[in-house]
Amino acid sequence: MTKAELVDQIAATAHLPKHQTDAVITRFLQAIMDALHAGESVELRGFGRFRLRHRQSRAGRNPRTGGMVQIPAKTVPAFTAGKAFQALVQNGTETSGDANDAATHKQTTYW
Repeated sequence: MTKAELVDQIAATAHLPKHQTDAVITRFLQAIMDALHAGESVELRGFGRFRLRHRQSRAGRNPRTGGMVQIPAKTVPAFTAGKAFQALVQNGTETSGDANDAATHKQTTYW
């Protein structure tokens, strides 16, 4: 799904003009990026958590020459799906083996 398709779907569901929906989604994504840039994490209960992960420098191999190269340390954004999101993606597959997972899933509000 592209951002334009997401805007179309949300605009139809929320009965808002597409330009307003696009502005809200753009600002939402920008707020997440700004928080990560500031070193904060963003947690959306039931959906997931955006945070920064720090990768240490390491030795790598140039696939063209086969020579060793040093890969510098860097910080990368990461997303960890929440329990409710994972349960939804599993399409009813029991994640913890608990018989009450389906009942809990039906009562969970995702947004």
